[in-house]
Amino acid sequence: MPLEHVDVLIVGAGLSGIGAACHLRAECPGKSFAILEARDAIGGTWDLFRYPGIRSDSDMFTLGYSFKPWTDAKSIADGESIREYVRECAREHGVDEKIRYHHRVVRSEWSSDRARWTVEAERADTGETVRMTCDFLYVCSGYYRYDQGFAPEFPGADRFTGRIVHPQHWPEDLDYTGERVVVIGSGATAVTLVPAMAERAAHVTMLQRSPSYVLALPATDPLADRLRGLLPPKLAYPIVRWKNVLSAMAFFQLSRRRPGLIKKFLRKEVRNRLPRDFDVDTHFRPRYDPWDQRVCFVPDGDLFKAVRGGRASIVTDTVETFTEHGVRLASGKELEADIIVTATGLNLLAIGGMSLSVDGEPVEIGKTLAYKGMMLSGVPNFALTLGYTNASWTLKADLVAGYVCRLLNHMSKHGYRSATPTAPASPGPLEPLIDLKSGYVLRSVGQLPKQGPAAPWRLHQNYPRDILLMRYGPVDDGIRFSGARSPATTEKAAV
Repeated sequence: MPLEHVDVLIVGAGLSGIGAACHLRAECPGKSFAILEARDAIGGTWDLFRYPGIRSDSDMFTLGYSFKPWTDAKSIADGESIREYVRECAREHGVDEKIRYHHRVVRSEWSSDRARWTVEAERADTGETVRMTCDFLYVCSGYYRYDQGFAPEFPGADRFTGRIVHPQHWPEDLDYTGERVVVIGSGATAVTLVPAMAERAAHVTMLQRSPSYVLALPATDPLADRLRGLLPPKLAYPIVRWKNVLSAMAFFQLSRRRPGLIKKFLRKEVRNRLPRDFDVDTHFRPRYDPWDQRVCFVPDGDLFKAVRGGRASIVTDTVETFTEHGVRLASGKELEADIIVTATGLNLLAIGGMSLSVDGEPVEIGKTLAYKGMMLSGVPNFALTLGYTNASWTLKADLVAGYVCRLLNHMSKHGYRSATPTAPASPGPLEPLIDLKSGYVLRSVGQLPKQGPAAPWRLHQNYPRDILLMRYGPVDDGIRFSGARSPATTEKAAV
């Protein structure tokens, strides 16, 4: 019995996967496609994470899709609103009907003779193995492991008599009302959790080994508020979107070129939002430059308000051991706690953990070169979505989806069956694809492809420049196109 076949198989029904499907439906209407989703719901990150206060760390006018205006008043939106936005988009474009839930892709094998992928998925609901074929494999599974967050082993954790929770797996039955909470971490998750939990907890302490850069932003966009009553959403949305794109770019570029200036600015912003006697340099002065790791944005300064109001505090120290009643620090101080939240980060996982092979040869992703930040050298008819690290994920996801559609239409027009990025013989010095120095990146950066010194083998982290490269640039630079080898040709070659 022949396997089910589709033109394009999308892996993942999160923000990227739903966006990719919408682009396909609009720009490649003749292509058949399906979406395989390992979990039981649309939303990806925004359905998985359910911890208190979960919200975007980018404004929704750039995190939202280019083709679906974000109309809510909140610029920094909560997880539930984002989840519903993605689901609404899927319903409006009819792509929700293309999703196969509980399908975790474990293996994908490319055959040059047949010019197609054979994809194997395990069904979590029935335990059976499903096999399909496709002409083009499009992976939109992000880059971190969904089933397990990073949880370092803390000495004495088994002695703690309270509850230990990781934000990636927040228990529905956790009631922290009136409880003493210690949140271990200083990144985006920690600065989100602390003010949210402080609304009901007796007290929340953010315990950090080292500080992060934190900047308060308005929860609503003033320009969007002004334009909302003057212009229809389809006109107002791109104006606000581009204003935010250019503002974020300017902040990033200035951080790279004048890090000392931005450090002073960020310190002054924090200083103005905390009590005069607060030790800003100990708790909000990182050892690295801005944007070596992502800057943490807090809507309306809610973290600073919680600290200023006495409902939360910040301790900068290292954990010596957990005790029966809390955490003992290297300084000798003990933090008493009823609940400890380990906001210690993610585990990086390339292409959802699936194995890839081309004509029987395994693909080692860490040894490939990334083409336009979205395809892999030597791997035919394959794309993956990796968003920006210095801007909204969806800005790059939209460009990748648009480029995939251009590529598919180009192949159809010229009768090509395969498109393989072919790295230059001497690509020059190689660098990691993601240039952040965050712990989750440094721990596993070898799992991701490398990038070269110049286009199309470099990810620029520059949205306007990438528009020119991916939306208006050539689709055939650095790619080898070919048709499928016929069975007769293959047999003759073998003889």
